[in-house]
Amino acid sequence: MAKSAGPGGSHELGQNFLVDPSVIGAFVQLVAPTEGPIVEIGPGDGALTLPLSRYGRPLTAVEVDPRRAERLSRRTPDNVTVVRSDILRHRLPREPHVIVGNVPFHLTTPIVRRLLASDHWHTCVLLVQWEVARRRAGVGGATMLTAHWWPWYEFALHGRVPARAFRPVPSVDGGLLTAYRRERPLVVAAERADYQDFVKRVFTGPGRGLPEILGRAGAFGPARASAWLRQEEVPARALPKDLTAHQWAALWELARKWGRPLN
Repeated sequence: MAKSAGPGGSHELGQNFLVDPSVIGAFVQLVAPTEGPIVEIGPGDGALTLPLSRYGRPLTAVEVDPRRAERLSRRTPDNVTVVRSDILRHRLPREPHVIVGNVPFHLTTPIVRRLLASDHWHTCVLLVQWEVARRRAGVGGATMLTAHWWPWYEFALHGRVPARAFRPVPSVDGGLLTAYRRERPLVVAAERADYQDFVKRVFTGPGRGLPEILGRAGAFGPARASAWLRQEEVPARALPKDLTAHQWAALWELARKWGRPLN
């Protein structure tokens, strides 16, 4: 069992709690236009839970720390259910819902991966490490994880959260990130596994620019790749991280039409 968490959070559980009212307000405002039940990751002492509860919507707060879960359950109104559970194992609702949370920084990647692979939620509002938020939103270039999921989700960055907004103060800043499930995916769900394998091959393929990378990754020849890049007004020396969501979807369609077998 984890040690009891003091006011500043349990180091063992990676807890850095929000204490800045302006950040809490900005977070709650991002949730305001959404609809449906809310699932909160790691509510801690309720810095987000309590203001979100005022919307009157069903809210399930998933807290791994048993003492904090018990303490919070005594402070919340009837529309809030505090569950002592690990979000990486917790069964998410099967009806449309919203995911929110100040995500433990050391668990950001596994939690985000788990959420992106989950069905039914339509909006995520998350506070994560600043660099993770930037990469997920494609600022300064997309990562392979972002490219993997872009056809099905839109990511947006809503600002930097200074480390001093947390207690205890972490070594890095945070960032407000939203993810919205696309109403019209850019790639059909049945092709997800093949598309993601294609993205991995391109991101990890050797080469000094996309024409060479695509050829060596077994997608299609450098000449056809160069022609497509000119059409999209993408520099020949561009790398996989430089493509947009719609360009990845278009490139996948081209690979399906002209590419060599990827298996």
